[in-house]
Amino acid sequence: MSGRDFTERDIHLALDGEMPAEDTAGFLAWLDANPDMKARAIRLENDRALLQRTFDGVLSEPLPERLAKFARQDYAAPSKRAASWRLAAAAVIFVAGGLGGYVLGSSGWSPVAVEGRMAEDAIAAHVIYSAEKLHVVEVGADQKDHLIGWLSKRVGLSLVAPDLASYGFELIGGRLLPAEGKTAAQFMYQDATGNRISLYITGEKGEADTGFRLVESGTARAYYWLDDGYGCAISGNLPAEKLLAVSKAAYRQLLSGVES
Repeated sequence: MSGRDFTERDIHLALDGEMPAEDTAGFLAWLDANPDMKARAIRLENDRALLQRTFDGVLSEPLPERLAKFARQDYAAPSKRAASWRLAAAAVIFVAGGLGGYVLGSSGWSPVAVEGRMAEDAIAAHVIYSAEKLHVVEVGADQKDHLIGWLSKRVGLSLVAPDLASYGFELIGGRLLPAEGKTAAQFMYQDATGNRISLYITGEKGEADTGFRLVESGTARAYYWLDDGYGCAISGNLPAEKLLAVSKAAYRQLLSGVES
């Protein structure tokens, strides 16, 4: 096992398949010991997969004739030039989308801004902590009042832990998370089969109301929304229809709790 120090650069080496084999075990141990870096690694891997799924069809499209002539002039191997152009075009489109990924809405893929990044953070946190056996939460549901009071104070918002029992999910507890220079609350729920979903809440400046938007990343998905300074996301591997229903139920209870 390598004893060297690891940095974010190693995450990119691992994603690109360029990490030396002798460093792999040490790198994985470093990720396990640094949840923030592990969450970033998951987010980058999900972004990579999302980019590939979204623009995979571009690779099979013919190069436009207005560009193909330059490829024929400049290179002896136009097929390689064409592939390079398609990959570059996909990357440019992705960057033009705001560096925040893409959201799947009723009209197809469209760029998302900061709130989309919030949803990706929520999914990354869900993937990490929902898989835990012993340390799923910091504070258990048996201390629900303390949990809500503590997270409300740390996040700076009036919070409630929605009752999702009618959808088969019981609260098992929650934790505090870092969130782009702020803090976020995560409430974790579990059904009778052991399947887990989580509610992520952080403060978002402004009074934007986004409605419910779906973000899919790897095997997980999240519905997120912004409303009156609150940024919220429900993450899990439920079918989109059920996850939306759960999200609406959580929203109604959060709204009721804030207004009471």
